[in-house]
Amino acid sequence: MRRIMIIGQPGSGKSTLARELGRITGLPVVHIDRIHWQPGWVERSRPEKTRLCLEVEAGEAWIFEGGHSATWKNRIQRADLLVWLDLPLGLRFRRVLWRLVRSYGRSRPDLPEGCPERLGRETFAFWAWIWNTHHSARAAMERLAVSEHAAGKLVHLRRPREVAQWLSRLEQGG
Repeated sequence: MRRIMIIGQPGSGKSTLARELGRITGLPVVHIDRIHWQPGWVERSRPEKTRLCLEVEAGEAWIFEGGHSATWKNRIQRADLLVWLDLPLGLRFRRVLWRLVRSYGRSRPDLPEGCPERLGRETFAFWAWIWNTHHSARAAMERLAVSEHAAGKLVHLRRPREVAQWLSRLEQGG
């Protein structure tokens, strides 16, 4: 296993899982938020995000967590494994809130420096986006998971306990 693709909606635990998989496998971890954002919460252009994703995906080894669905087809074709974190909306909202509280005023490890967690209009817009897209985003992930490119590569995890058990088996060599 040299290339692992992790998808899931905000708060599903993609970054945490990617770090754990990186620790277990020794593979380099790439967080989509480091591609999406520049310091100061400046969003990169869509073409630039696509270019950067394709550069990562061309590599021989990676754990790539996150979105930018414009490159999912390419990413899944190159991936050896697709992990879909499909956790309940309420849990994900609690995790996003806890992440804000825990990291308030600082940049998280999966973000570029200069992107501190903060409470403001953008935060509420992000929460609204999570709510408004939870059906459509999940449907897009489901389409990817059942696509011919994902055949034989999918690990679909729906509960934190399933994630922990899967990681434990992986760490024990199974």
